[in-house]
Amino acid sequence: MVEIDLSGLSCPGPVIKTKELLDSKDPVRIVVKVDNTASKENVSRFLESRGYNVCVEMEGSKFCVVGTKGSGSEKSVRQERTEARVPEKRIIVMITSRTIGHGDEKLGASLMVNFVKTLKEILPNLWKVILLNEGVKLTVEGSECLPELQELSNSGVQILVCGTCLSYYNLINEKKVGETTNMLDVVTSLATADSVININ
Repeated sequence: MVEIDLSGLSCPGPVIKTKELLDSKDPVRIVVKVDNTASKENVSRFLESRGYNVCVEMEGSKFCVVGTKGSGSEKSVRQERTEARVPEKRIIVMITSRTIGHGDEKLGASLMVNFVKTLKEILPNLWKVILLNEGVKLTVEGSECLPELQELSNSGVQILVCGTCLSYYNLINEKKVGETTNMLDVVTSLATADSVININ
């Protein structure tokens, strides 16, 4: 078993350090200690992507993310869902604001709702929607975009929501759609996409 305490590291530090440890030691069991919810979710998702069965325990104020390598035939529901839907042309939409443009805020919010509603028109090639900065506010209760994002998620589109941004806006427990993500995941996703649409 390998244990590492990554408390105090900001995104994407915990995931990068965990990746380095897996690449160098390939442990059967790993315990990663972190001190915030975003890091807990990011490390859990990363370990699952590497074939680990994950559970989370508490140690005082710290989260202990425990990963145990399963048999070769075992895959998490998240892994199976991700692998099941890789479109022929991988399009990513990156949204970094809750409005479109820098003019009237009410108009900008209305344009964003219309934009998100129209995203289903590029299915099945829409691969991921990445939400950063104020874009994460589209994933919480009361957002007019929430039903559309939930529909896209149900269609197999990965909705990736920045954990650092959720924490900054105190929304980490308010997210109603998507998976909490980190900058390493964002960068690697952008690097493997065929096309990126950037909305800010």
